[in-house]
Amino acid sequence: MTINIVEKIDGFVNVRHVIISVSNKGGLESFIPSLLEINPEIRLFSTGGTYSRINEILGDRASSCLTPVSDYTGQPETQGGLVKTLDFKIYLGLLTETYNDAHQQDLQRTGALAIDMVVVNLYPFKETISKEGVTVEQARGNIDIGGPCMIRASAKNFIRVAAVVDPADYTRIIAEMKANQGKISLELRYELAKKAFEHTAVYDRHIANFLASKAFGEVERCYELREFGPIGVGS
Repeated sequence: MTINIVEKIDGFVNVRHVIISVSNKGGLESFIPSLLEINPEIRLFSTGGTYSRINEILGDRASSCLTPVSDYTGQPETQGGLVKTLDFKIYLGLLTETYNDAHQQDLQRTGALAIDMVVVNLYPFKETISKEGVTVEQARGNIDIGGPCMIRASAKNFIRVAAVVDPADYTRIIAEMKANQGKISLELRYELAKKAFEHTAVYDRHIANFLASKAFGEVERCYELREFGPIGVGS
């Protein structure tokens, strides 16, 4: 495998395409309108309850700037929201590099857009396991997959993408965009990336610690076990 060594990037990146999928929806009521005030051409992509909340915030304006992720990818969400954002078009948009011709050709080939900002925070795993009597199955259901993947991809590509995991950063982001004609600096993107990796590291540690604390008997009690699956499964 050949790893791309990037030598040329933009110090300031114009925010045009934003993916938003958050469990903590605090601050969206001011953050979303502020983004559109700075750049009325911004396109927002969202999922599930976050989409509904943004639609509520924007009202009649939503139809011109807000798109369900499933419409963008062409793939409906899996029942229960199990699979929403794990899609090739999304990860091209997150990981491609501006001055890599092959990456730009991939975007054109697939009709994917370069995503400039990801606003994601994760399923409330810590809060779930803090409840008395929580089972392994209840905890398992609150392990976020798509969120950490998007956070890690956008944080890895801080050379072009802003990874936003904390609503407390909304004010700083809006202030910088207002001061720089809708653009975000490399310095801020880097600061956000460090915070993003810390966010996923802490999240994974909570999961690992919880599973390590549970004896196998507690797992068994959650399920009706079949000794053998259907013929052919797993073979």
